[in-house]
Amino acid sequence: MIRLQGLNLRRGARQVLDDAELTVHPGEKVGLVGANGAGKSSLFGLLLGKLVEDAGDFEFPAHWRVASVAQDVPDSELPATDFVCLADTALRQARQAMLDAERDADGARMAVAAEALELAQAYSAQSRAEALLLGLGFTLAQLRHPVRSFSGGWRMRLALAQALFQPSDCMLLDEPTNHLDLDALVWLENWLGRYPGTLLVISHDREFLDAVTQVTVHLENGRLSRYSGGYTAFEQRRALALTQQAQAYARQQADIARLSGFVERFRAKATKARQAQSRLKALERMQLLAPVVLSHPLHFQFLVPERQPQQLLRARSLDCGFSAQHPVLRAVERDVLAGARIGVLGANGQGKSTLVKTLAGVLEPLAGRVHPGEGVVLGYFAQQEMDVLRPDESPLQHMQRLALAIGRAGAEARDWLGRFQFGGELATQPVGTLSGGERARLLLAMLVWQRPNVLLLDEPTNHLDLPTREALALALQEFAGAMLLVSHDRALLRAVCDEYWLVADGTVADFDGDLDDYQRWVLERARLAARDGGSAQQGEAPGGSDNRREQRRESARQRRERDAVLAPLRKRQAAEQQRLDALEARRGALEAALACASLSPGERAEQGRELKQVMLDIEACEQRWLELEQQMDALA
Repeated sequence: MIRLQGLNLRRGARQVLDDAELTVHPGEKVGLVGANGAGKSSLFGLLLGKLVEDAGDFEFPAHWRVASVAQDVPDSELPATDFVCLADTALRQARQAMLDAERDADGARMAVAAEALELAQAYSAQSRAEALLLGLGFTLAQLRHPVRSFSGGWRMRLALAQALFQPSDCMLLDEPTNHLDLDALVWLENWLGRYPGTLLVISHDREFLDAVTQVTVHLENGRLSRYSGGYTAFEQRRALALTQQAQAYARQQADIARLSGFVERFRAKATKARQAQSRLKALERMQLLAPVVLSHPLHFQFLVPERQPQQLLRARSLDCGFSAQHPVLRAVERDVLAGARIGVLGANGQGKSTLVKTLAGVLEPLAGRVHPGEGVVLGYFAQQEMDVLRPDESPLQHMQRLALAIGRAGAEARDWLGRFQFGGELATQPVGTLSGGERARLLLAMLVWQRPNVLLLDEPTNHLDLPTREALALALQEFAGAMLLVSHDRALLRAVCDEYWLVADGTVADFDGDLDDYQRWVLERARLAARDGGSAQQGEAPGGSDNRREQRRESARQRRERDAVLAPLRKRQAAEQQRLDALEARRGALEAALACASLSPGERAEQGRELKQVMLDIEACEQRWLELEQQMDALA
């Protein structure tokens, strides 16, 4: 088990842990929560052996294999799948041992290496890595792309896939959901639910914590407090504990006042001196309770829009994307009316951000038009904050420039920033040096000050802690205008959205259901994709056409046409599968023979050479099988 007793940990002048106590039992799934900057990542550093405690006892099982997400993914020419496989040290060593033994034509070492490969499940490693990547939102084509071709967000998914792939007894995940869309998030929840080891996860996603964890550890003022249950249960129990603490403190203060008053009144009276002395000793023995001191979370409200037009945004025959030859979305026909509260659902890469950017005017339409209504004031929150912020300017300079643009008094800028916790030097610090959460708060400050009547929000919670997310949800609930929200935070979507759009397969359609329906649809889509070789088209979206019967007929017709084309490819793939089965059987026989001690050196060398050729044939057969699979995926 993991045990901390009287533990102190400092980072520079800051006390991260102060006489902290914690026990985590094997197999427990623990959520680590606390305000930004409380020291959660420093605690992970201690568990990973990167930091050393300053005092106290720290126990961590020496034999445990620990998996965590790398913070930096280097440039590499390796394909994504091979890069994920590198995370398994035992597999990597076994493969290298086999290569060395084959180079030296050493049959005995080849037999040992073959056994190590079997133990490391080498022959299923490729398919296991591919399944992880597909679950995290990669396409079949991306599985073969080199690591260096991926952007920062996708590289973090690769790092997460490595952590999930490697065999481990304990897994430490620090904000694993930050770069995931809702589809990948649902998949990750299900994967972690089946993980047999000990899990510690830092997250600001309430529903993710509720779904994955059974224990919550709260880090505040250097102390660790353990609660049973997920985040919602923790909130309820902590609120009760704080209430009880406040009541106990109030009772104790009343007792202190009563005893002190008695001592002061009767200390000098001979007849009461003994009683006064007794009460004085009671005061000295009393263990003083600490008052309840709560942090001050962000609280704000959107200003009432100056105008409230009925027709706010209208998209007609709208093509969105970056290339007219290959638009991401085609023929979008959508209206945003006054009071609309729309959540935008869909997997990464389907075009949610592209749609929002086009509606916001950041991207020019490839075809068609976006028609803003008369008097529309757009408020746009960019997923990548630095797309709209200037790294060399301070928050105060941003607000002063915005004041000129919208006709507000520049002198109000500093007071306004103070409402969003930008006080003192933080208001004049360059934006490039701010944390992700601080940049997100600055965008919110700028957004609210514009007094918009339409909000276009693209992942506004990515860097916000839970209290700030809740403040945003409350503000959006009271917002008087219309709203279009892209987010993987289900608690926020549930709290503020009345309807949903589904962005999938190049179109934007109404989604007839709630988030629970969407999660079921995502899981069904993933199940069909796994069964049918990556085709996600067969999971019908519960939204779109009103004429469901006609839609099903059309789908059946398209399926028959597709099956006619796919039939010969499936036949060839079945033949490759038969060859692969025969080769695998021969590989097993050769490995068993090489393990036999009665073989002569000549026989061992001959069978070692044959085993090498069989493994090459297996690799070629698997490659042909995968190429056929990709052809069928392209047609599906």
